[in-house]
Amino acid sequence: MRATRTSRERTGYRRSRLTTFLLVGASALLSVAGPVHAVPVKASLPADIPDYQAALDVVKSTGVRNAVCRFLSVPVPQGGPPGLQTVPDKADPCEGMPAFTLKDPLAVNEITPGFVAGTSQPVATEAVRLSHLVSSLSTTVNNRQATVMLAPTQGGGWHLAAVRDGDSDATYAGKAALGTLVFTEPQIRGWYQLKLLTVEPLNDQARQGLDGQSSVSLSDYQKLVKARYADKLPGSAYDTSGLSSGYGTPGRTQGASPSAPLLVGGSSAALVLAGAFVFHRRRRNTTA
Repeated sequence: MRATRTSRERTGYRRSRLTTFLLVGASALLSVAGPVHAVPVKASLPADIPDYQAALDVVKSTGVRNAVCRFLSVPVPQGGPPGLQTVPDKADPCEGMPAFTLKDPLAVNEITPGFVAGTSQPVATEAVRLSHLVSSLSTTVNNRQATVMLAPTQGGGWHLAAVRDGDSDATYAGKAALGTLVFTEPQIRGWYQLKLLTVEPLNDQARQGLDGQSSVSLSDYQKLVKARYADKLPGSAYDTSGLSSGYGTPGRTQGASPSAPLLVGGSSAALVLAGAFVFHRRRRNTTA
């Protein structure tokens, strides 16, 4: 019963975002037509994220803070063969660390499998969906930035899923403004902004994803991603043959212990905390 309610809450989030999106679009069109009675428009508030207070509680928790400190205490992997690296064994993982706080979580939207397959309409509510939340450090720590990723927990709420070097995800997610949606094409790490039905790139990967164009319609963007990934969705021959992990679909997972998150360092290695050791492994490229 709880899972059903949570599903409805997430659907409500998408509808709330679309309502704001449409209200702003209508206001823009009316302003062009001439002076009319003002249409009140509500900005997209953090409350649009389901269980937002739970997300705030997680990023402010001691467990997440300790996980960030453990992450920052391990040097960024510089390539080389997989191996084990000892994590400093301290009763207080943050001992000796400069003071830091985590910013309020931001929504990360991703393109949906239905949009990629071409079975969904090229409209905001069907093109993108909430994938996870990100929260970056309020300041650099020992000349490093880090971002905490929160994943939805089965039955409601959020849990720590990863800590990553850098703050690019949070930076791009924070570019969402009144009347716009920001979303990512995770296969190429492309970030885009959707204005009404126009898709604009926010980084170099996205510009390459649009074949160098400064903007395309949402319908044309759907054609581009369909050509790139439609034959690589879960269950496809490409996926089941082991050539790729296919198109990743975010799924609900049980709450994970903050002391054992997946830790991602840099762009080519992943760190999995296991007791007093960090295991380095190459990430498999999930794109064609």
